[in-house]
Amino acid sequence: MASNTTGSTPPNNLAPKQPSPPKVNKLVANDITASLREGFSDFLARPLMSGFFGLFYAIFGILFVWCLVWLGKIWMLIPAVIAFPLVSPFACAGLYEMSRRLQKKESFGWSDILTVMANQRRREMGWMAFVVLFVLWVWFYQFRTVLVIVLQDSSFSDLDGFFDTVLFTPEGWTFLAIGTCVGAFLSAVLFAVTVVAMPMLLDRDIDFVSAMLTSVRAVAENPAVMLTWAAIIAVTMLVSLVPAFLGLIFTLPILGHTTWHLYQRAVTPAQA
Repeated sequence: MASNTTGSTPPNNLAPKQPSPPKVNKLVANDITASLREGFSDFLARPLMSGFFGLFYAIFGILFVWCLVWLGKIWMLIPAVIAFPLVSPFACAGLYEMSRRLQKKESFGWSDILTVMANQRRREMGWMAFVVLFVLWVWFYQFRTVLVIVLQDSSFSDLDGFFDTVLFTPEGWTFLAIGTCVGAFLSAVLFAVTVVAMPMLLDRDIDFVSAMLTSVRAVAENPAVMLTWAAIIAVTMLVSLVPAFLGLIFTLPILGHTTWHLYQRAVTPAQA
């Protein structure tokens, strides 16, 4: 009996075409300055709303440090202060949405921004939060491990005693050197996987793994520009912590808006 089938595979049996990964652009130093100008312009466009996110982040930082001191977890102050800027992309989610709407000249109010932020928990942003929390857990765990190994013979029961041990003893210097190297490595990893991924997850319908890979590609193809941006963020955030975290009211919104515009320059817009 002759078969009715042909030698070719029917079209409906073909595997679906996989979407191409987002295209990463080449950046120059001027992209940072231009993005900073645009970020500052976004801050001036809605200073109260932008400042709200900075104020919320500052209050969270103050309460967090107070809780560590109250609980007697003095040793956690240094890793907490270093890790504090690393979670700022989550605080900036509302700022990314503000910049996106300002860029498209869309009107918006408080409910629009806060609703968008609340909806992120049902998207891939939740998985990104898990990645960030895992890296932070590794950071605190290794900090505690180095503390026990290097400063095992030291004792400190208050904040002054802790800083005296860390800053004015050979063991403390060794502890700081090792902790700084490990912290710098983990910070670099976290920056690489989030700097583009966070605004991309809010902007596009994309999974968090693809967003992280795109972020890593953007950093790998623009190492000098991204390293400069990372240094600007780190220095600005740490300086902002000095006046009881209150500098974050202004610097966090500007950095958040700027990150959005740098993302727009680093990744080609999605095709409609």
